[in-house]
Amino acid sequence: MDLFFREEGSQGKNIVIVHGLYGSSDNWLTVGKKLGKNHHVYLIDQRNHGRSPNAEEHTYELMKEDLAEFFEKHNIDKAILIGHSMGGKTAMFFAAEYPEKVEKLIVADIAPKDYLELGENSQYYQHQLILQTLIELQNNCEAYHSREEISNFLMLKLGSQDLVMFLLKSIYLDKETQQFHCRVNVEVLNDSLDEIISGMNYRWIDDRIPIVAYPVLFIRGAKSNYLTEEDVKMVKEIYPEAVIETIPDAGHWLHAEQPKLFMEALLRFI
Repeated sequence: MDLFFREEGSQGKNIVIVHGLYGSSDNWLTVGKKLGKNHHVYLIDQRNHGRSPNAEEHTYELMKEDLAEFFEKHNIDKAILIGHSMGGKTAMFFAAEYPEKVEKLIVADIAPKDYLELGENSQYYQHQLILQTLIELQNNCEAYHSREEISNFLMLKLGSQDLVMFLLKSIYLDKETQQFHCRVNVEVLNDSLDEIISGMNYRWIDDRIPIVAYPVLFIRGAKSNYLTEEDVKMVKEIYPEAVIETIPDAGHWLHAEQPKLFMEALLRFI
């Protein structure tokens, strides 16, 4: 798949940034521009997100191979790989399959685990609500005439201003039809939600444990429940030399909630 990407800088180490669910390269431009002052940064849109092509399938196997194809197409021999949430799982899977292409691995607020195993406490239900809300929005796009109206609708359904502001980044106005649309392929993502939430867990890479071929950093938000203390123990079993950083007063979208602290953590490790 020919992934859309943005590029910052041209010298120094190669850095590839992989966004999470509902995200895009746009969400990481601030980070990309800062890193681009000293490095060559690629910010990709994963399949079914941003300006990359839509596809009927959305699996970690395919996203991993999309990333491998991107490395090959752009002659990236080796890179520092940064992945957030779903992008963190893509990055972990790619690094396990292609360790020779990874200089360092940075995973933001996700664990290599099956989140469906949490049952009622699973993040599955929040994402199900988000996707069903976006599908309803997409199916009735002609009813909305401003971003404010869309924001009010999302706030009524989801109740989180931070989440609404994040989702609005994927909403755009088609100049020809004058209708709002979502850059996220919500129907396919909804159909693929089980894979997104459960996939790329430790069982997928248990034949390679321990992984010590490249330095690894996990960054988590102190207010997030995606990477718990119990998860840290599992991470250390897989990556015995992994560094764990906790960003105070930050949730799952830690790079947007605490950008200065997040950037400092990146730079220390890079």
